[in-house]
Amino acid sequence: MKPTLAGYARASTIAEATAWLAEADGDAKVIAGGQSLMAAINMGLGGDTRLIDINGIEALKGIRLEGDRLVIGALTRHAELGRHPLIAEHAPLLTRAVPLIAHEAIRTRGTIGGSLSHADPAAELPACVLALDALIRISGPGGEREVAADDFFEDVYVTDLAQDEIVTAISLPLAAAKEAQLIRELSRRAGDFALAGIALVRRPSGHRVAFFGTGPRPMLGRSVMAALDAGDLAAALAAVPEDIDPQSDPHASAAYRRHLASVLLRRCLEDLAA
Repeated sequence: MKPTLAGYARASTIAEATAWLAEADGDAKVIAGGQSLMAAINMGLGGDTRLIDINGIEALKGIRLEGDRLVIGALTRHAELGRHPLIAEHAPLLTRAVPLIAHEAIRTRGTIGGSLSHADPAAELPACVLALDALIRISGPGGEREVAADDFFEDVYVTDLAQDEIVTAISLPLAAAKEAQLIRELSRRAGDFALAGIALVRRPSGHRVAFFGTGPRPMLGRSVMAALDAGDLAAALAAVPEDIDPQSDPHASAAYRRHLASVLLRRCLEDLAA
């Protein structure tokens, strides 16, 4: 199908982009990498959509340190995440996640802000920022705000973003000494969305475990985390089914996804032990 567009505008500032979103009253979409948006529009799922191009907004770019936080601009491409030295040093989970994301062409154009805003429950980056206890920075006509990743993701493709707001940056705590960050997933083919995945962070203060592909959004394994903090590995493995909410679909049954999630946690624990 050919896309149906009601208009196109290129914003030069955050204020300009959010003002246009407010004016469109829900009939406009932000485009950055466009790796998910254009596919939806080409399939006729976007309606008569106005596109607001944010690629020219310099304030959305860059990776930098702000005190004891690592800040990643929303326009950071996946490929840049995978090769940037500050990411490798302070958030290696993201470095390890990048090769798992789709294919090279997608990683070259796709942005971290777009991935988080799209909120695909099987995507790697939403689970990673949840495991890293990130704060999502958001701007709209009403001003700026920060939302914890655990509150940002609400349901399948649903986030805390209002229709006139955009993600501007992601703020992460710096990795502590001796901190371990791991990600594992299982998919049918390289580049496919994960049938199940896990992002695990072990800090001196405790564990954070996020599952993806096993529920309507990336989900914290709270019972798993409590068991790991107590040093009870068997209880952590037994708690996996109660922490996730997979659904059956043509690719895998809910029971199979639960099994895969347990297998992935076991493999992560073996990695930590090694």
